[in-house]
Amino acid sequence: MSEFVRLNPLTGEVASRAKAMKAADIPAIAAAAAAGQGEWGAMGPNARRAVLTKAAEALEARKDDFVAAMMHEIGATAGWAMFNLTLAAGMIREAAALTTQISGEIIPSDKPGCLAMAVREPVGVILGIAPWNAPIILGVRAIAVPLACGNAVILKASETCPRVHALIIEAFAEAGFPQGVVSVVTNAPEDAGEVVGALIDAPEVKSINFTGSTHVGRIIATRAAQHLKPCLLELGGKAPLLVLEDADLDEAVKAAAFGAFMNQGQICMSTERIIVVDAVAEAFAEKFAAKVASMATGDPREGTTPLGAVVDRKTVEHVNALIEDALAKGATLLTGGMADSVLMPATVVSGVTEAMKIYRDESFGPVVALLHARDEEHAIALANDTDYGLSAAVFTRDTARGLGVARRIKSGICHVNGPTVHDEAQMPFGGVGASGYGRFGGKAGIDSFTELRWLTVETQPGHYPI
Repeated sequence: MSEFVRLNPLTGEVASRAKAMKAADIPAIAAAAAAGQGEWGAMGPNARRAVLTKAAEALEARKDDFVAAMMHEIGATAGWAMFNLTLAAGMIREAAALTTQISGEIIPSDKPGCLAMAVREPVGVILGIAPWNAPIILGVRAIAVPLACGNAVILKASETCPRVHALIIEAFAEAGFPQGVVSVVTNAPEDAGEVVGALIDAPEVKSINFTGSTHVGRIIATRAAQHLKPCLLELGGKAPLLVLEDADLDEAVKAAAFGAFMNQGQICMSTERIIVVDAVAEAFAEKFAAKVASMATGDPREGTTPLGAVVDRKTVEHVNALIEDALAKGATLLTGGMADSVLMPATVVSGVTEAMKIYRDESFGPVVALLHARDEEHAIALANDTDYGLSAAVFTRDTARGLGVARRIKSGICHVNGPTVHDEAQMPFGGVGASGYGRFGGKAGIDSFTELRWLTVETQPGHYPI
């Protein structure tokens, strides 16, 4: 089988080599997954828990390999790689803990002597398609709870970080799953459409979860709909962070800087719009600009700066275009600016209006838009003026007020006095609108990755009208 090469975005050197699988390779992989799923699904919950626990340990044992792979394939800092590893291991252990919580219920029946039950059973084979930006977290999320529920999984690796995703499957394989239950598909970028299409079309694949762009999510959902296969989609975002006039500005500044620039802004939950009421706009902007100006960008291999490299030149060109468009239409540059390499500075653009592309378009890079709102009502209206709805945040010293605002923001997730970037394994994670549908995490994940069946047992002789 031929290979494809992933280049280091910073140096241009070969970062990894991976198998360039083709659409013709998919039927055998899907068949093997289906063959192994029966044995895995029939295992007791504590047996599945034990295997998943070993997978978490095997993942952690590959710490150095994961850090090196993330640095070389996507330009990540060591800190981001270790955060990925820690949270991903926690996600596997949370999935292991869920095996005994896949429960049903007895439902009262109007029919005498009828014992009616709602029972959750494995779906079968689940396809998980994971992106590159938080590759260990999102690769693990695509498969851990599905496995806990007794399914077989196929992880479709990102062409941008095939080594990271292959390492995940190596760790899971070492834990002792039955043959075929855990597998990975890697492919050259030019073959992605055909390979993903073949995976979705495979009759053994019963359900798909995808994390990535809204554009690709629509394509996947359309293809899956032709087979009436359900999807869980976690897509793009344009997360707002609202700063009300009674906010603790120092706390808001810290959270906004973290949310906007962690992993160079390449997180689906990244703060993309900071909406500040006029009463504190000037004071916030001064504090925020000073904080962001202190956040340097540098070679992630040296590990001396909070920001590392973005994933590719395409990101540089996209972010530069957003900045250039905003400045041409009257915005002000508070700090940072356009870049000529993947080492982009943390950038803040103020005075953003709806006429500018940065107002609506997801940047997925180290730039954040600062918008002014007249008051709370206007801030909420601005927050909701988007097709996206993944994460949001609001800062106010009045907790009840903050919760009231949070309830009015149209998003799957909202935090009061916390950053838009926040993930925990046991939480229901997902969005609305162009940010997708369905939920990962905890008991919500059980709902996503099992079939709910109605079973009855008759305990008395039947009486029928004919």
